[in-house]
Amino acid sequence: MLCVDEKSQIQALDRSQPVLPMMPGMPERRTHDYHRKGVTSLFAAFDIADGTVISELHRQHRATEFKQFLATIDKTVPAGLDVHLICDNYSTHQTPAIRAWLARHPRFHMHFTPTGSSWINQVERWFGFLTGQRIRRGVHKSVQALEADIRDWIADWNTNPRPFIWTKTAEEILESLARFCSRISGAGH
Repeated sequence: MLCVDEKSQIQALDRSQPVLPMMPGMPERRTHDYHRKGVTSLFAAFDIADGTVISELHRQHRATEFKQFLATIDKTVPAGLDVHLICDNYSTHQTPAIRAWLARHPRFHMHFTPTGSSWINQVERWFGFLTGQRIRRGVHKSVQALEADIRDWIADWNTNPRPFIWTKTAEEILESLARFCSRISGAGH
């Protein structure tokens, strides 16, 4: 079971000053000015069982690149296993070219999250770690430097992968949702 998505249009930003480290009691500081050096897109598949990530970087974000990523997943996952992919409803995942590829690869099974529910897809949480720990704080003088940083971070992640574990039961989540709904039910919006 792989959670699959793309983090598109990741900007390589060259800041005029590096990000200043946080000191106890002081917020992180960074300059307001930067120069854009280009963009890249990250395709990632997060294995919910062990936390490992299969990834590829592409300069464009189209069905063609998604199909290449599916081929990479196909080569990476052992041949005897079915591959279940949890994806959002982005149109790239459902083009005729992708459907034809999936028809030729019957071990692949697509499961789409409902619209507005991408938070269910665990790769989104993993993207949050990547963004907070490497991309947002980074100074990248080129797209190649950004891509090298991303590859290094992913390689480091995969040396000590961590699956995400729900800490609440389904009942606790539903109770929390019910409390929230009762608080906002008379709010006038």
